[in-house]
Amino acid sequence: MRSVVRLIFLGTIIFSLCFPVPSEAQSPQQKILIGILPEMNVFKQKQRFKLLGEYLSKKTGVKVEFTILSRYGNIIDRFTSEKMDGAFFGSFTGALAIKKLGVVPLVRPVNLDGHSTYHGYLFTRKDSGITNVKQMRNRKMAFVDKATTAGYLFPLAYLRENGITDTDHFFSETFFTGSHDAAINAVLSRKADLGAAKHSVYDRERKHDPRVNNELTILAESPHVPSNGLCVRGGLHESIKNRLRSVLLDLHNDPDGKVVLQQFGALKFIETTARDYQPVFEMAKKSGIDVTTYDYRNK
Repeated sequence: MRSVVRLIFLGTIIFSLCFPVPSEAQSPQQKILIGILPEMNVFKQKQRFKLLGEYLSKKTGVKVEFTILSRYGNIIDRFTSEKMDGAFFGSFTGALAIKKLGVVPLVRPVNLDGHSTYHGYLFTRKDSGITNVKQMRNRKMAFVDKATTAGYLFPLAYLRENGITDTDHFFSETFFTGSHDAAINAVLSRKADLGAAKHSVYDRERKHDPRVNNELTILAESPHVPSNGLCVRGGLHESIKNRLRSVLLDLHNDPDGKVVLQQFGALKFIETTARDYQPVFEMAKKSGIDVTTYDYRNK
């Protein structure tokens, strides 16, 4: 009997050495969580990403779930606390995440205008009487969020280049709207005299609301920065990274993929790297912001 037990024990050891149980690193996870910024209101964002999630799940063999954040800055905090595997970062949140979280950029979309970049607009009402920075003093300013390029970083850099370093005392009031379309609506509804927003959202709004063209005027435009791209955590299994990258890059070659792109509002996806975020780092420097220590929380 003892001999039999010894043989079984020995056989178990030999089997485990020859056929080790896969570790988590060896066996890719079956589900991934990807964060989405509140670029537009929650309903619009859900509709925009719905087909993309279903398509990625089908093509990669990994269940892809999206979570829409309540505000831009949340994506840095929640990426770690909610153990996200990736996120469609904006250019500024992407730059912050590269430095603070070590995320790896994979792809970014080519917009309907044929560009894989976007820029910011600083705008006002045509009847505001504002045509230059001097006339902005003691007016109300609607920013989007402290963690946005077009909605905060750009107007901050623009004002500093024109000699304004203290926006709290320059404007009579500043506030954060939380989304780009809300910043546009704040100026349209006269809740603010000035606003800043992403050009793609501004252009999308003016297609649906003639008041944008009729009542607003653009005062300044920012340099071009990368479109909201998919970045993933550094420790995500390489096979999943490669599948996500491959499926997204080939989306425009598949008839079903073209339907997904149409709803998403893009022509295709292209590969992106950390180097593409250099214009954002330069804009942050002009704004007097150190991205490694920056407090991106709205106050």
